[in-house]
Amino acid sequence: MAERALERALGYRFSDPGLLTEALTHRSWTSEQEAQEGDNERLEFLGDAVLYLVVSEMLYARGDMSEGDMTKVRAGVVDEAALAAAARRLGVDAAVRLGPGEEAAGGRERPSILGDTMEAVLAAVLLDGGIDAVRAVIERHWSAALEERAAAPGRRDFKTRLQERLAADGLVPVYTTYGEGPDHDRTFYCAVTSTPDVPGVVRSVVVDGPDGAPSDALGRGIGSSKKRAEQAAAGEALAVLGRDRA
Repeated sequence: MAERALERALGYRFSDPGLLTEALTHRSWTSEQEAQEGDNERLEFLGDAVLYLVVSEMLYARGDMSEGDMTKVRAGVVDEAALAAAARRLGVDAAVRLGPGEEAAGGRERPSILGDTMEAVLAAVLLDGGIDAVRAVIERHWSAALEERAAAPGRRDFKTRLQERLAADGLVPVYTTYGEGPDHDRTFYCAVTSTPDVPGVVRSVVVDGPDGAPSDALGRGIGSSKKRAEQAAAGEALAVLGRDRA
C-alpha cells in the first residue's frame, strides 16, 4: 500500500496509523465522498510550525551563519516548491487521498496540495512519536537541501540568474504563463523562451490556455502562483543551458 511505502521512505512507523491516514486526506476527499472523517488542514497548520522550528534549530546549530543568511536558507527549504519536491521524493503524491473531481483535475501534481500534505504528515509524526521522532525525520530528509542552500545563502533567484546567463549572448527571457482551476486553488503553467534584447520587448505574456504556450521552450514550470511558475521554468532553463555548455 502507498501508506506503508511512505512509512518506509520516511523511516518512521506509526503506532497510530489513523494519524497518517488523516494527514493524507485532502478536503476534497471528505467533501466529494461525503465522508465523516476529518481532513488534514489542522495537521497542516501544526506541521508548518514544527518544520519551521526544526529547520531553525538545524541552522542555529551550525554556528557559522548570520541571522540574515539563516533566514534566507530557511525560506528556501520550507517553501512550497521544496515541500512539493520532498513530497514527490517520499511518495506522498501516490498516497494522498483526493476526491474524484480533484483527482481528475490533476490535484495529485499540484504543488500546493503536495506541500500542504507533506506538512500534515510531519505533524502526524509529531503527534504519534513526539518531537524527537519528527526532528529525526526532518533531519534525515531536509539536511541535504539545507546544506546545499547554506553553501550559497545569498544566491540570486532563478529568474535573475537566467536573465544574466542570456544577457551574455545578447538575449532576454520571455515568460508565457496560463492558469487553470478556481481562483482559490489555481495552478499556473509557464514556459520560458529567449529573444534578442530589443528595447521595449514584452518580457511576460499571459495566455488563455496551453495552445498559446510556445513549443520551443528553454524550460517549463508549474506553481500555485504566476511568480512560482516562472521561477520553476527559469530553474529548468538554467539546468538545460548548463548541460548544453558541458
